[in-house]
Amino acid sequence: MTFIAALRARAAAAHRRVAFPESADARTLDAVRALARDAIVEPVLILDPKRPESHAGARALGVAARDPASDAAVPRIADALLARRAKHGVTPAQALELARDPLAFADGLVALGEVHASVGGAVYTSAQVIRAALWSVGAAAGVSTVSSAMYMVVPDFRGAGEEVLTFADCSVVPEPSARQLAEIAIASARERARIVGDAPCVALLSYSTAGSAEGESVSRVREALRILRERRVDFPVDGEMQGDAALIAGVAARKMPASPVAGRANVLIFPSVDAGNLAYKLVQRLAHAQAIGPILQGLARPCSDLSRGASVDDIMNAAAIAALQATA
Repeated sequence: MTFIAALRARAAAAHRRVAFPESADARTLDAVRALARDAIVEPVLILDPKRPESHAGARALGVAARDPASDAAVPRIADALLARRAKHGVTPAQALELARDPLAFADGLVALGEVHASVGGAVYTSAQVIRAALWSVGAAAGVSTVSSAMYMVVPDFRGAGEEVLTFADCSVVPEPSARQLAEIAIASARERARIVGDAPCVALLSYSTAGSAEGESVSRVREALRILRERRVDFPVDGEMQGDAALIAGVAARKMPASPVAGRANVLIFPSVDAGNLAYKLVQRLAHAQAIGPILQGLARPCSDLSRGASVDDIMNAAAIAALQATA
């Protein structure tokens, strides 16, 4: 079974409700139709009060549909937004208006526990998706850094067949501090265990391997490793190391022979968004890998982002991943 097939099957077994705030988007409707047909998730379409002409098409799918213009949950969502944002200047009237926006309403349902997750970003920008998630559900307990990961389905490159690699962070934190790198590593390991279902093996990447070079970013990566070891994380992690040392056993044997991670890493933590974003796009195009994401991580409850160029399959995969993120 391919990773995508297994992903969708595991999501179906989780029986999760997922809200979709972009019901006027044709790709979203096609994805929701397929998700409902295959029982991968239980979709909840959020109607757009500003696009009444789209309501009939959304309702015709026969899945649950909720209208923020009149839904009974709006006052509770507004109250929750006000409780979180009043200190930042949000007024009761503004909170009520915001609660009627489909994206804020969807994430409000997540915060209230009426759905397990939301998926947006086919129309909304990533900035809007992240802001709405932070305002509605916030970061998970003990987490101060919300980040993202790409799940790269890559062809066989080390004799184990097709593999899934986690790349983080690729879109949210431009220049992470050592503490942020440590939090990104922890979030990436936790989410990989849920999404892929295997044991995470985390490499902190750098242009230096085990002291072969010096520099400000190298120092940050070394400090991140110190923080992770101090926290006694329950997954193997090592660094700093170059990409070949992280992935290829023969290189690892020469450069880091005592490392529990080198040569077998499946989670790659990049020192900057520049590095992570460039790497995943290069691997996607040159190695013909399938790139799934960006997947937001570090939130209290899953609110997923999409590329505005997302395909129907991309939306379906994001929904399946959100369902798995919502499992305990």
